[in-house]
Amino acid sequence: MPIWLMVIIAIVVLIILYFIMTYNKLVTLKNRVKTQWSQIDVQLKRRFDLIPNLVNTVKGYAKHEKETLDAVIKARNSYTVADSPESKMQANSELTNAITKLFALSESYPDLKANTNFIELQNELQETENKIAMSRQFYNDTVYSYNNKIDLFPSNIVALLLKFKKEAFFEIKDAERENVKVEF
Repeated sequence: MPIWLMVIIAIVVLIILYFIMTYNKLVTLKNRVKTQWSQIDVQLKRRFDLIPNLVNTVKGYAKHEKETLDAVIKARNSYTVADSPESKMQANSELTNAITKLFALSESYPDLKANTNFIELQNELQETENKIAMSRQFYNDTVYSYNNKIDLFPSNIVALLLKFKKEAFFEIKDAERENVKVEF
């Protein structure tokens, strides 16, 4: 067999191996993105389950603060109908704002702040919020790696040929960056 034919075969084999390795890496990163989203979803579900207990506890003390409580319930319900990561991210933003207002509301009711049930629920919710923040960070790190693999040469050729799509980052809205205003 001529040497030039062996060189061509070796190059073709190397290209095929690179293609296979890049495909496997892209699939691994895509699955990692899905797994990290599931971790966020688990924590959002935990938060979602805690909210009715928190709202019921607050209702007993702050009966005339119906608007704030309704906002929490509405935001919670919008999460139930969210059917995509993007719509869940939006519902999460609304829920975060509503919960922040609810906690700010508790400052006006010393008896509520001293209620052990409320304190326990608030602590559980705070712990859940911390887990959500960590899960978001891991998710965004994974999306960053995946999107880079799709964008960078030469793996972008494989990604383009196999129609890998970029994933969205879990971002907070501008409204969430502002201080919450609570008026009584």
